[in-house]
Amino acid sequence: MKILGNILWLLLGGLETAIEYFLGSLVMMVTIIGIPFGLQSIKLGVFCLWPFGSKVVTKEGQPGCLSTLMNVIWFFVGGVWIWLTHILFGVVFFITIIGIPFGKQHFKMAHLALTPFGREIV
Repeated sequence: MKILGNILWLLLGGLETAIEYFLGSLVMMVTIIGIPFGLQSIKLGVFCLWPFGSKVVTKEGQPGCLSTLMNVIWFFVGGVWIWLTHILFGVVFFITIIGIPFGKQHFKMAHLALTPFGREIV
């Protein structure tokens, strides 16, 4: 079921979303300061390619001062808009019974899009 869900996810917008994350990461990596943010955008893009069966967890001993500072900067630079987009798509998908699994994946992505530093995908 996970493989079928991921294939449907890719066909119904997951591939386009991942490409947007990858292009955004290239733009962010133009400057040295933007490299960590570009890497987080790549992490979100990879997660968008294959979300079913993946889980977002907090890294061991990682949520320190630097991760918190980077998450605050990420929030104000654009993370809040990415988060709102995933929340909106999650709510729209929850309208139908067939869309509930896709809505759950958007809510999972929203959690990662809001605070990507100090988290990993397993």
